[in-house]
Amino acid sequence: MAPRRAGGERRGSASVLVIVGLANPGPEYDDTRHNVGGAAVRELCRRRGATLTRERRQRAATATIGTDRGPVTLAIPLTFMNESGAAVVPLVRRTSLADLSALLVVHDELDLEPGRLQLKVGGGLAGHNGLRSIADALGSREFARLRIGVGKPSHKDRGAQYVLARQTGARRDALAADVARAADALDLVIEEGFDVAQRRVNATRD
Repeated sequence: MAPRRAGGERRGSASVLVIVGLANPGPEYDDTRHNVGGAAVRELCRRRGATLTRERRQRAATATIGTDRGPVTLAIPLTFMNESGAAVVPLVRRTSLADLSALLVVHDELDLEPGRLQLKVGGGLAGHNGLRSIADALGSREFARLRIGVGKPSHKDRGAQYVLARQTGARRDALAADVARAADALDLVIEEGFDVAQRRVNATRD
């Protein structure tokens, strides 16, 4: 299948990969399951010695790192989760992204058991409001995702409470370990490419 171009007006320096970690803004959402995507990108920045900064009129905090493959942009939207598309579309344009398969969105996933990671391109949205916002804004679902499993709540009506509850003690430690493993996966995508990383990450069960 031919890659879908990101489209729209292109401006700024081109990036070979744009990694976006989804999260709600504000300290009250720290240590929540819903913010693991943003936390993984922050951890990746820490490892790479990169500082996320917000430029004027930008709706995301961003950093660019140099790699053997070319510049990679790391970003966390400053919008709330259900408005993520409003941050991602201008980011895609500003980084002159060649096609949407080079946009990697990192997010929490209820349909995977806690700690399980999965890399994929395209597919359904699984009721995730951040993914839906991005897909609607881009007019396509054909972007890459790193899904970070957080498991399901005891009852389907408690989904919002489940992902937004701050974790403490052993649960917070477990969440931090999952974030670190997600950052490992992102490092692998950067260093080895998506296809290699997908095979290794998706084959890992523990």
